Amino acid sequence: MSLTNGVFVLQGDLLIGTIDGLDLAQGQAQTIDLGGVTQLDTAGAWAVVTLERRLLAAGLSPQITGASASQTDLLAVVRANMPDATGAARARVTLADRLEQVGRGAVDVYREMLALIGFLGRVVATIFGLILHPSRIRWTAIVHHMQQTGLNAVPIVALMAFLIGVVLAFQGAAQLRQFGAEVFVVDLIAISILRELGILLTAIIVAGRSGSAFTAALGSMKMREEIDAMRTLGLDPIEVLVAPRVIALMLMLPVLGVIANFAGLFGGAIMSWIELGVSPGVFQSRLISNTDVWHLGVGLIKAPFFALIIGIVGCFEGMQVGGDAESLGRLTSTSVVLSIFLVITADAMFSIFFAIMGV
Repeated sequence: MSLTNGVFVLQGDLLIGTIDGLDLAQGQAQTIDLGGVTQLDTAGAWAVVTLERRLLAAGLSPQITGASASQTDLLAVVRANMPDATGAARARVTLADRLEQVGRGAVDVYREMLALIGFLGRVVATIFGLILHPSRIRWTAIVHHMQQTGLNAVPIVALMAFLIGVVLAFQGAAQLRQFGAEVFVVDLIAISILRELGILLTAIIVAGRSGSAFTAALGSMKMREEIDAMRTLGLDPIEVLVAPRVIALMLMLPVLGVIANFAGLFGGAIMSWIELGVSPGVFQSRLISNTDVWHLGVGLIKAPFFALIIGIVGCFEGMQVGGDAESLGRLTSTSVVLSIFLVITADAMFSIFFAIMGV
């Protein structure tokens, strides 16, 4: 590039590999001559438009001459798509804007809750229809999902519950030892695990493990248009895909809850023996004599409801996936967060209900 008689003269090839040597920051002129340019690509067009913008910012009115029709079109495309050099001034966010954001968020949550409740109704109606017509139940799919959501989750659930029992016994011993009431650590462990922590933490693990898997599986099928193909063939995706997953989860979560209870009590007994000297025999006798069977019943009553929440949310979010991978990842995260939130909310409501009923 040379500056001759108030004209920027560009010659040769203006390509991505040759524009490094151009000095676009020096000199001023009213004309940019491209008559000697033999080849021009997007990078070269960017260099020309950048030079043009610098001259405009200096108060000049530069003209581009000598460009062919194709070069002129390329310059127009690059000019139209280059961002503003100064950047758009960021609008000041006012209190009204904040209130509008809150309002829009509340409306979005309200609409999603309505859609989720409608999806719940469809699934429940489909399950009752399958009960009335057992020949339509897909037992193979149910058994497969029982293995995926239940049997394969036993190691992590048992390990989690065992460690929770250990922690409860250790922390309870540290506090109860101050009052000489170490033996009551058995009651603390039994009531905490059987009534609340066993099934609640199991549901949280299943929500993160199986709920996200439901969303990812159905979302992938939605992206590949397999669900649309099923509808074209006259198959109901709720009956074929959603119902077996929800039924399997409702059958297996109580089983996982029982396993978690046993693992938690075992961990608590081991730590009580090590930390407090409470022998397994004393632990067992006090557990049987002082722990009401309703503590176990309260935990198991919650299990099918937690499973229904996890299954419905996981499948619902999977059915909302669009045609891009970004929505799949976003809705998978939403599925886990929403499932855990609703499970904890339901657990709080159950606790209030059982407290009112005196159970």
